[in-house]
Amino acid sequence: MTAVFSATASPDLYRAIRQRAREIAGALPPPDFYRVHGDALKRSTAIFHSDSLVCRLHAFAAANIEDDFGHGLQHSARVALEAGALVIAEMQGQGCRYPEAVIARRAVVAHCAGLLHDIKRKQHRHAVAGADFARRLLRSYPLDIVEIEDVAAAIHNHEAFQQTVAIDTVEGALLAGCLYDADKFRWGPDNFTDTIWDMVIHARIPLASFVNRYPQAMATLNRIRATFRTVTGQRFGPQFIDMGIAIGRQLLAVIHEEFGEYL
Repeated sequence: MTAVFSATASPDLYRAIRQRAREIAGALPPPDFYRVHGDALKRSTAIFHSDSLVCRLHAFAAANIEDDFGHGLQHSARVALEAGALVIAEMQGQGCRYPEAVIARRAVVAHCAGLLHDIKRKQHRHAVAGADFARRLLRSYPLDIVEIEDVAAAIHNHEAFQQTVAIDTVEGALLAGCLYDADKFRWGPDNFTDTIWDMVIHARIPLASFVNRYPQAMATLNRIRATFRTVTGQRFGPQFIDMGIAIGRQLLAVIHEEFGEYL
């Protein structure tokens, strides 16, 4: 029996389309980043779940990040974990080897940036507002002033195609690049399995309007391919985007074939 939806912006309609998107994405292999840097991701995950500072900040984020617009706690936690993994991969790959304790600490700082990067997502210029908020909030956490400023600068610089602030230190610039790249990894398969559906359901966008915006959205995805900032991000980020584009193209055909009556 074919499902009948009550309106062109029905949450149930978008949930049905999301399910088809997840089926399309599920037929693809995971991005190579997870295979090549699986050890870095495991280490980042272990730190994320055991470090007392990160656990405290995660509890704060869980209580204060709104989950109804595609950039909630799940998104922030994934960005945090993968920003930490990128930091570990990048620092382990540097010519002058960093001590393991320093790498672990910088992963913690990356987790802080990831958990807070969208804390002001619904505000105008959310990256700037989020940076200011993080700078104030983290004064009550066991971070030094340099670490706090690194987090704030990374959050300020995490949006694509926006003016960035200069970062004077190698470690601070690396953190900002890792946060940016981890956030833009989400523009791949995650975009079609989770993010956009929370956004359109929250905004109650009619399906016809959603489809009309499709060409512009896909063009923006393609532009993101060239913006990754770290060596690791530049190697693996474009594959995330290519997978997102492939899913998006296939999904558009599915929308026309299976949900065309709602356009």
